[in-house]
Amino acid sequence: YVPPQIRKAQDTVDDKKREELGRLKKMVNGLINRLSEPNLSSISGQMEELYMANSRKDMNDTLTDILMNACVTAVTMPARLMMEHVLLVSILHHNVGIEVGAHFLEAVVKKFDELCKSDAEGKECENLLALIAHLYNFHVVHCLLIFDILKKLVSTFTEKEIELILFLLKNVGFSLRKDDALALKELITEAQRKASTAEKKFQDQTRVRFMLETMLALRNNDMRKIPGYNPEPVERLRKLQRALVHSSGSGKDTQLRVSLESLLSADQVGRWWIVGSSWSGAPMISDTKSQARQKLHVGKVSSKIMELARKLRMNTDIRRSIFCVLMTSEDFMDAFEKLLK
Repeated sequence: YVPPQIRKAQDTVDDKKREELGRLKKMVNGLINRLSEPNLSSISGQMEELYMANSRKDMNDTLTDILMNACVTAVTMPARLMMEHVLLVSILHHNVGIEVGAHFLEAVVKKFDELCKSDAEGKECENLLALIAHLYNFHVVHCLLIFDILKKLVSTFTEKEIELILFLLKNVGFSLRKDDALALKELITEAQRKASTAEKKFQDQTRVRFMLETMLALRNNDMRKIPGYNPEPVERLRKLQRALVHSSGSGKDTQLRVSLESLLSADQVGRWWIVGSSWSGAPMISDTKSQARQKLHVGKVSSKIMELARKLRMNTDIRRSIFCVLMTSEDFMDAFEKLLK
């Protein structure tokens, strides 16, 4: 039972909180709407101030919601605009803390997985994939996640997946080759194997052939053979990123080395990739294992020592076990081995 006066106080607090969040959303929305390459410096500065003035959770939720609404649309987003939005996340990720990038990345990946399963007609999947690709381009996430997504797409291998593989390779193919050439080679081999078995299935075989040609061009490091490939915009924005990131660690050390599976099951297993993130889910080790571990087997010990343990109030299994080990060991090495067991 909650007394009326306390209930009233709670309602007032809720209204106050809602009002604050509304005001915060308006401010962030205003900044995101004005976002462009020339004023990125001032906008990222204002966003950092907002992070200092408000709770991290509120800011992360608000920023992620606004960016998702802005970038995940049914029509293809202009590449330049997409890059600027992700660059802002990257600057905040490096200057404010890695939980900014981690929160946004998790939301994007979960939405992407959901849309892949639902066979959506629009271009939302491409837009989400572009967000993930640019998060990798601007050193927020490690290539491990990109390879996981590519493997998942190759394993399904329908026409929609081929489209997405092409799109992703065009955006980050050469960076992947630089980071992990062997993994890319294995992926290309797997895709070729899939293509040779599934070729009869597709009405439009030219798309599959085009994808394989693109992959071969990547393997041979031949940029000219990839139509529309232009690394210049990403390079220019990377230069701007280096100028705007305060710490010297704008590169690899703040990359989130997290797999697709970990991101999708974050609610079940916790977010180990965010330093200091609290987690109140079910225990990671099942109870049966921990109970089994509690029952320690010391081997046969004489009743005399058990009686002594009882007299000295060794009242738990673990205390009794340690006492018996110490009393019955031949030397310190023997005791050490037994205690470890």
